[in-house]
Amino acid sequence: MNTTPEIWFLTGSQHLYGPAALKQVAANAEVIATALDADASIPAKIVFKPIVTTPDEIRAACIEASASSSCAGLITWMHTFSPAKMWIGGLSRLTKPICHLHTQFNRDIPWGEIDMNFMNLNQSAHGGREYGHMLTRMRISRRVIVGHWEDKKVRAQLADWAAVAAGWAAMQSLKVVRFGDNMRQVSVTEGDKVEAEQVFGISVNTHGVGDLVAVVNEAFDKDVDALCAEYADTYELVPELAKGGDRHDSLREAARIELGLRRFLEDGGYGAYADTFEDLHGLVQLPGLPTQRLMADGYGFGAEGDWKHAALVHVIKVMGAAKGGGASFMEDYTYHFDPAGARCLGSHMLEICPTIADAKPRCEIHPLGIGGKADPVRLVFNASTGPAINVSLVDLGNRFRMIVNAVESVKIPQPMPKLPVARVLWDAKPDLATAAEAWIQAGGAHHTAFSFDVDVEQVEMLAEMAGVECVVIDESTAMRSFKQDLRVGEVYYGIRGL
Repeated sequence: MNTTPEIWFLTGSQHLYGPAALKQVAANAEVIATALDADASIPAKIVFKPIVTTPDEIRAACIEASASSSCAGLITWMHTFSPAKMWIGGLSRLTKPICHLHTQFNRDIPWGEIDMNFMNLNQSAHGGREYGHMLTRMRISRRVIVGHWEDKKVRAQLADWAAVAAGWAAMQSLKVVRFGDNMRQVSVTEGDKVEAEQVFGISVNTHGVGDLVAVVNEAFDKDVDALCAEYADTYELVPELAKGGDRHDSLREAARIELGLRRFLEDGGYGAYADTFEDLHGLVQLPGLPTQRLMADGYGFGAEGDWKHAALVHVIKVMGAAKGGGASFMEDYTYHFDPAGARCLGSHMLEICPTIADAKPRCEIHPLGIGGKADPVRLVFNASTGPAINVSLVDLGNRFRMIVNAVESVKIPQPMPKLPVARVLWDAKPDLATAAEAWIQAGGAHHTAFSFDVDVEQVEMLAEMAGVECVVIDESTAMRSFKQDLRVGEVYYGIRGL
């Protein structure tokens, strides 16, 4: 679904140092940009741009970047001293995120050879401060990375920022389709769709389920046959669903729904969707297996009409794509209050993405118990283990808030043969009691985007790009200071929204 975004490398200088120095600045900048572009760990194409030395050049470069659909952001570097008043016209017109790379071409000071010519050419140390002052004065959020451009830690930070910039770019043009409305009487799945488009760029619109059913019913039998064969090759198919099994027709129905749903999304240019079991008129079964597979291909999904988390799941998947894309729609379901280690079991009725599975999923069929439809086909598995996050996006009425909790996915200690859904067991940081209380105090949803590949800091970066509040729950969370942070956020973001 996703194309590799471009990150433009823009270097600032001035004419004070003469043509020979500017030629060297350009040569050095191109070397750095080329090296970063060649680094496979950075999930973007790094594009070298001519150095900028005047207000007109800076303005033109920023306008060009803002107008380019392929440019996801700028890496800016002050090789020399670039007087920051020159940047006002450009920065005031820039709509793309900025990473300020505070580096220099040479790693070490040449102790025995350093002279004033060297000092004038290699003065990122104070050129970057001049530039940074203007960004702060203009209240422009940005990522600042300090260190030598060849250092692995610097490259890793650049990679993380580039992934977030790609996610933000995807969010800016994301189309979300809602099949029906949200679950009746539920608060957290609601939200201001107009404000969401203003703040995040996501376009959210509704189609009746009948519009989807019409496309589902157009699926050809030969395509259904081929997709059923793919299911059999990809998953551990239970005998009753296999060709010749007494429930094979149910598998064929799931395939028909997937074909129609995929075509509907592709034809409409949608990157995410939401449905609800309360509005399935015309569908034989709730889309379980089809939704799981579409999520695995990068689509966002939200249950019960939750379009905010459908969008968020897609963006998190884009951000984690270079690391494998292990992310899913998730719901906190039930607790394990063992004093030796309290934990949370996450799952959903059907729709957990197989990208987080610890082994080959089983394709099974079971009654659902709600929705009043035929038994749905679904993938059943335990999740992988390791560090992960749960992140939620909520509408507080006067603003949006992101809430992110660092968790550790742990091995499920015993079999659960009577629970026919995908599931993950996690240790919430700093502990379940604190994490749950903090989540509830912050107004977090019961739905989340769960990811092994995106970290807390990247979610903070995404929130900064969007200009929305981000609340972090991790190892350092203490309730007294956490509640005070919520109060401060209420004032700060309330003032910003005036």
